Amino acid sequence: MRPYLAQAISDHERDFISILSGPTLNNPEPVLPTSGNPEGRRGLEAVVRLEGFRRLWIGQIFSQLADKFYIVLMVYLIAQYWVSSTPQSNEALAEVAEAIRMDFQTRAQMITLLATGIYVANTIPAMVLGTVAGVWADRWPKRRVMVASNALRALLVLTTPVFLLPGPHFLGLSWGYWALLVMTFLESVLTQFFAPAEQAAIPMLVPKQHLLAANSLYQATSMGATIVGFALGEPILRLLHKSLLSIGLAGGEFLLLPFCYGMAAISLSTIRIQEQRRFSSTDSVWKEIGEGIQVLRQRASVRGAMVHLLLIYSLLAALYVLAISLASSIKGLGPTGFGSLLAMSGLGMALGAVVIAQIGHGFHRHRLAASGLGTIALSLIFLGQLQGSMEFTLLLCGLLGIGAALVAIPAQTTIQEDTPEELRGKVFGLQNNLINIALSLPLVLAGALASRYGLLPVLWLLAALALLAALLERPWQRC
Repeated sequence: MRPYLAQAISDHERDFISILSGPTLNNPEPVLPTSGNPEGRRGLEAVVRLEGFRRLWIGQIFSQLADKFYIVLMVYLIAQYWVSSTPQSNEALAEVAEAIRMDFQTRAQMITLLATGIYVANTIPAMVLGTVAGVWADRWPKRRVMVASNALRALLVLTTPVFLLPGPHFLGLSWGYWALLVMTFLESVLTQFFAPAEQAAIPMLVPKQHLLAANSLYQATSMGATIVGFALGEPILRLLHKSLLSIGLAGGEFLLLPFCYGMAAISLSTIRIQEQRRFSSTDSVWKEIGEGIQVLRQRASVRGAMVHLLLIYSLLAALYVLAISLASSIKGLGPTGFGSLLAMSGLGMALGAVVIAQIGHGFHRHRLAASGLGTIALSLIFLGQLQGSMEFTLLLCGLLGIGAALVAIPAQTTIQEDTPEELRGKVFGLQNNLINIALSLPLVLAGALASRYGLLPVLWLLAALALLAALLERPWQRC
């Protein structure tokens, strides 16, 4: 609810009007110079000039890259140390595969089996601890939380070489593999503290009129880190290994993660954030979690934005599974080339983020959301109709990514603007929990539905959901 309305109506009347009007992302940004923005400049250039945000952004770059390099390093170590070149010699893995009724005949399949353990250890804290971590992110100073989480992760990954030492075996696998699972779990726990503190720090460092551009830059950086991290992770690890080995030092690949996490901690430590004074809370963690949920109940704009984020991440998660089938229908690409489709959607999101940063403040949020959802719906429909064409499939994946950016970035900005400062950590922790669930369930459901009914009906179903969400924005009433 905007300030000039808040002065005219009571709290009860405001809640009543919110219920009648329904969730909305309608929050137009001023285009002309204002007292808070005397230079009248918007977009990426203006937001990067903000020193505090620039240092936060640099910290995000290193932290995001480290997260992606971490997964690549784990798969690299599994392939080098725990899966032999002869599949038949991996008796323990064969027994596990038989227990879950899977017939793994190749080395790649066995690597995938062990890598799944890494993914599970990384996902559990994200699905369980996000909301609790968000409470503590509100109780502690944001800068200290961000610095400590990255510094501790840097120290944690320094222990990785120790896990390669010979030792006892459990369930047929070296103790080192199980230690990697524990380390991955702890690394993910620390990440859950970093994420809500980082999101809550953005509106403390960025004036309101620049928030849309700041979130756009963050989204573009996240997509870029995903593409660079997964595409270049292994070549960089091998280059470090060979470079240090040439001068007589082994283990060069283990320096990449501590370097990235360490640089993130250093950059974040230089930020100066003006926070409200915190007093020792006597409330229980569960009560404070309830306060975060109460924000969603009382503020329709935050609730609507959260629903949009969950929908977008659910659609993207489904696309991760369906991309394999889409790639299989393309001659010259095949099922193993599904990464090209995902990379194209990531590139589309990055491009959409840049466009929103530059001109997004000139549009109402509901128009951006409706346009993005409509773009996603059309992209999904045409993806089903134009199967087999590499050019059109890549183009449509990129267009789908642009549509996702049009929805996700304004929604994230709305949550930051309309959530009280003292409750942002709780809300962002809850957001991380819900998003990780939204990323997990469609992975199972989309694959099962595609296997049973085929790819085309599933694409139509997803398109219908996106189109319905676009219509619920009712843009024709608020243009």
